[in-house]
Amino acid sequence: MNRVAITFAVACALALPWSVHARGNVDNGKSKSQACAACHGPEGNKPVGPDFPIIAGQHADYLSKALRDYKSGARANPIMKGFAASLSKQDIEDLAAYFAGQASPLQTHR
Repeated sequence: MNRVAITFAVACALALPWSVHARGNVDNGKSKSQACAACHGPEGNKPVGPDFPIIAGQHADYLSKALRDYKSGARANPIMKGFAASLSKQDIEDLAAYFAGQASPLQTHR
């Protein structure tokens, strides 16, 4: 294999993860987050009780996976399953981007 072909193959392999994973839009996520505020607080950091986690400042990848898992049933919680069922892939990415960017009382390095 010549150098050009190898360079092209490596460039394609490196670009693939970026093209497959759409990034969420923070502003759209904020407008979609109103239903989340009932349990997690307006910015995701003031849960209404011990059974509701702080989602502000969590990694976007973690948040989007959690929402996908609630939607598919891989993660069991009837309230979250009902909420996640109506979310599109873009909704999930937008919400994850919004909450990942929020300040959190769990973070000490920001």
